[in-house]
This record gives sequence, C-alpha cells and structure tokens, in this order.
Amino acid sequence: MSQTNPAIIYVGLDIAKDSLQLDLAGQSHSLSHDAKGLARLLKLLRAFPAVQVICEATGGYERPSLRALHAAAIPVSLVEPGRVRHFARAQGRRAKTDPIDARVLAEFGNALKPPTTPPPNPAHQALRHFTSRRQQLIDTLLAEKNRATHYLDPLSSRQSKALLRLLEKQINQCDQAILNCLKDDPSLSAKASRLDAIPGVGPTTAAVVLAEMPELGSLRDETAAALAGVAPFNRDSGSQSKLRPISGGRAAVRSALYMAALSAVRYDRIFHHIYIRLRSRGKKPKVALVAVMRKLIILMNRLLKNPNFVLAP
Repeated sequence: MSQTNPAIIYVGLDIAKDSLQLDLAGQSHSLSHDAKGLARLLKLLRAFPAVQVICEATGGYERPSLRALHAAAIPVSLVEPGRVRHFARAQGRRAKTDPIDARVLAEFGNALKPPTTPPPNPAHQALRHFTSRRQQLIDTLLAEKNRATHYLDPLSSRQSKALLRLLEKQINQCDQAILNCLKDDPSLSAKASRLDAIPGVGPTTAAVVLAEMPELGSLRDETAAALAGVAPFNRDSGSQSKLRPISGGRAAVRSALYMAALSAVRYDRIFHHIYIRLRSRGKKPKVALVAVMRKLIILMNRLLKNPNFVLAP
C-alpha cells in the first residue's frame, strides 16, 4: 500500500518589531514578537503535518523568527517584499494591514511555491555581520568628516577629532575580524583568494561579495548580474525603445563593485580598454562603468563556479 505525502500548507507570517501575524490554514493569529510568541508560533505550526512558512525580509526583525523556525526544522521561505507587494496589487488589493499582509504571503506561497531558505552558515553569518558593521562605521565616518568642516568652536573640533579617531580604530577592528572570519573557514578563504586575483578586487570587496551573495558560483551569469543590481532591463514598447536602466539588486554588492570598477579601469589594461571602447561608442561615463561592474561580477561567478578557470595574464 503506497503512502502519499501530505500536501504542503503555505503559511503567511507578517513580522513587525513587536508583533507577529500568522495566517495558518485560513485562520489568523496575532502573536507577540518575543520568546513566548515564538514558542506559540512553533506550537501552532507543529499541529500540521506539512507546512512552509512564507515571510518577508524586514530589515533584520525577521532574524529571530528564522532562527526559531530553522532550529525546529520547519521549512521557511524569506522572500523579497517588492514581489509580494506587486502580487497583492495584481489581485486588486490596495489595503494594507498585518492580517491582510499575512494572508497575501500565504497566497503568494500557494501560487508561486518559492524555494525554502536554508539555515545560514555560522561563518558566513559572522562575515556578513562584520562587513555590515564596517559599512555602518564608514558611513558615520564620512558624515562626521562632512560636518567637521563647519565646526567653528574648539570644543566641537576636539570632539570631532576624537570621534574620527575612534571610528577609524573600530573600522580597523572590523577589518581584522573580517580577515579572521576568512582565515578560520577554509571554504571562504579559498573563495576570497580566487576573487582577490581579479584586477580591482581587494580583500574588502571579496569579503563583501561573499557575505552578501553566498549564491555566487552557482548562478547563471545573467542571474548574478541581476542579484548584484547591475543588469539593464528592457523598457521597450511598440516602436519606442527607451534607455535600459539597472534596478534592484543588493546595494552593498553594487557599492563594492563600483569601487572595484574604478580601480580596474584605471590600473588594468583589459578593463581600461573595455571602458575606453564603450566611451568611444558614445556611452556615458557611468554607463561604461556599470558595464565594467557587470563584467566583474560575471567574472567572479565564473571563477567560483569553475575551479579550473584561469584569468588571462
């Protein structure tokens, strides 16, 4: 006698700072976003033989829920908020409340059946934490440097100098922590070494790309460019052919690629030739630079995908 697997029930979980809204088998549940609420969430989900939770990235508020679901071995999919919002609008839903959002997430899962999000690798999680922290400190450092030019009184000037020294010290500490993360994990260390061989790509760029795009090395070239936010999208209709702008993607990766491209077009003859050729064809400087960024991320993807791939001298 054959045994059939139970049908998956897609569950919508809308996550806020202090609350969780669950849509489970057509029933809505309001939970607190704390240890008690997460325990209640797991109890409700375990009452069903096969569930898959659908939730959105919410700037970090989703992390406790993801940790709890992964620890309980309950499948969960973390999806892009923009996709869910467009899905709701396609259904004619313009109202937005927590119960409605949870219901839309459940329907999104049932209609599109997104892949599950695997548990994060601890080494990768630590690397991402330190690269994010480093960028926060750099943003603060730049903001303070801009403000410092307007200080007139001695006290503010002294405080600003002390703050800048502290920020620079903490950035150096993050740099060391990033190097330790790469050194302590053989897989990450090998990948970073491969990426570091690319002209314009230094240890920091390699670390940011590995932290923000763990999928790199398993993607098609077009997908890698789109995830990095450097893929142009068609805007054609009828006889009109509009400019093809880049959009979306992962901002941290795009910022790292921008700095790498600036260095590559200046010091590497191949990337310099690509940039000059595009400029001679009438491309604007930033358009040509984005093209170099796109070639960089595609090259990174191919290097990690194929261990035998060798860079041209």
